[in-house]
Amino acid sequence: MTNVVKIVDSGHVRTIILNRPEKKNALSDALAWGVVGAIDDAARDDNVWVIAITGSGDSFCAGLDLSGAERFSPHSPQTAQLDDIHWVGHFLLAIRKRCDKPAVGGINGFAVGAGLGLAMATDVRLVARSAKLMAGYTRIGGSPDGGLTVTLPQAMGYEHAMRFMMENRTVMGEEAVRLGMAGEVVDDAQFSERLAAYCQELCAWSPITLRLLKRGMAKSLETSDLEQQLRYELSNIRIAFSSEDAKEARAAFFEKRKPVFRGK
Repeated sequence: MTNVVKIVDSGHVRTIILNRPEKKNALSDALAWGVVGAIDDAARDDNVWVIAITGSGDSFCAGLDLSGAERFSPHSPQTAQLDDIHWVGHFLLAIRKRCDKPAVGGINGFAVGAGLGLAMATDVRLVARSAKLMAGYTRIGGSPDGGLTVTLPQAMGYEHAMRFMMENRTVMGEEAVRLGMAGEVVDDAQFSERLAAYCQELCAWSPITLRLLKRGMAKSLETSDLEQQLRYELSNIRIAFSSEDAKEARAAFFEKRKPVFRGK
C-alpha cells in the first residue's frame, strides 16, 4: 500500500482515505489501484464490519489526474494487458460485487468524474454541505465511466441522471440529498466527526446481518427474476437466523438489554 492511500482502523470500522490533498486527490494509477486494493483487503478481514471511504483536505476526489502521472498497475504486464475494465471499473466491482460489507462514502468535498464514480459506488453516502458533485464528461467530450451509468440512474432515477450528466451540472450538498445522490448532508465543520459516528452506529448491528443485507440488496440490482430473488432472500435469512449473533439479538430483545455481537 502506498502513502497515497491512508488506512485508519477504529474498532470494527476501517476508513480508507484518498491522500493526495495537494492534487485534490486526483486519481493517479497508484492511488486508484491502492483504493481498490484497500477495499479488497477490508472485504477479507473479518475484524472489519463497516468500511468508510473519504478524501483528505478539501476534496473527495477531483477525478482523473491529467498531469501525466507515472503509470502503475499491481498486475503483471500480461494480466494488465488483458484487464479491459481497469481500475475505473473495479471501483464498482470491488465495492458492490467483491465486498459484502457496508461501504459508506464520505463526500467531504469535490467529487468529479471517476471520483464521483467512486463515491456513487458506495452503498450509502454522507455529503458535506459545501461539497460539489459533477460528472464533467460532456465538458471534455467523453462518456460516463466508473459505473456511473449504473449507479446514477439507480440513485436519482433515469431522467434526473440524464439531465445531471447532459447539462454538466454541479450539485452541492443539500441538492445532492434531494436528488438521491446521498442520504445525509452534514455541516463542513462536523463532517469527519459525523462520518465516524455514523459508521460506529452501524457497528451496533451484527456483521453477519449487515453482510447478508447487503448481499440481498446488491443481488436485487443484478437480476430481473423475481422468484429467484425471493428464494435468495429466504436463503439469506435462514443463514442469518442460525447465527450466534441472531440468538443473542433475540435474547437481548426479550431481556430488554443491548445485544453484544461477536460476528459468529
